[in-house]
Amino acid sequence: RKSSKMLRVEKKHRRELEDLLPEMVNSHGLTETAERLGLSKATLGYWLLKFQIRVERVALKPNEEIRIERIRG
Repeated sequence: RKSSKMLRVEKKHRRELEDLLPEMVNSHGLTETAERLGLSKATLGYWLLKFQIRVERVALKPNEEIRIERIRG
């Protein structure tokens, strides 16, 4: 169930939060995403938990890369 604030953000951005949040966090980071959406970082964190969106930090050495794969079930 989504709150009225969640629905307002979805309407403004014309996207489901489940798709919007990971994209924004990957592009802008947590703090900037919260600011762009007009949320506190705590609210953003709660939304990420609610939608089971994992945020992980990875440290890479030079010449290392990371690849993200979507597994369709």
